[in-house]
Amino acid sequence: MTGVAGSSKARATRVGLLDAAREVFCAAGYTDANIVAIADLAGASVGSLYHHFSAKSDLYLTLYNDYQKRQQHRSAKAFKTAMAAGEDNTLELFIIGARAYLEGCWQERRLARLFLSGDGPPGFDLVTRESRREWLRANSVLADGYPRPLSDMLVLVLTAISTEAGREVAAAPSKAKAHRMIDEVLELMGRLYPAE
Repeated sequence: MTGVAGSSKARATRVGLLDAAREVFCAAGYTDANIVAIADLAGASVGSLYHHFSAKSDLYLTLYNDYQKRQQHRSAKAFKTAMAAGEDNTLELFIIGARAYLEGCWQERRLARLFLSGDGPPGFDLVTRESRREWLRANSVLADGYPRPLSDMLVLVLTAISTEAGREVAAAPSKAKAHRMIDEVLELMGRLYPAE
């Protein structure tokens, strides 16, 4: 019984530390974030923080990876729902997934701004590049099995547009402005695929 209670308390502490880290990183940025402030906000000791996370960078990367998983899930769900409804236009499927990604950037705009700001731990740019490569690999399935597949270069360009648009959407001053930006960038992306 003690083990179960202990493990649920440990999980709660870990979640509390991540929630506190999200608040501190979003307010101060990575560089200026302070481990003591994170521990204090979580109601935990610095020793407890280091029991769960090896360093400030570990907290940051855990938040980033969790955010990326949510973004990938949003896009994949939208894509699969559209396919199940009979959509088979490869560009339209990509755009549907991109819309879900961009709407996620607005919904989680504080984290999106943080991760797209460039202020992260040493080597974070390599992590984000690898994440984009993974995103490209996932998007490249659009190039296979369809009558009009998207070329690898078009997938690269569309993914880059989505990433940069995500930065702007996350910084939008209002939900209405964010949605206008999303609609405009997706309309522009639609022009990149030549008509049959």
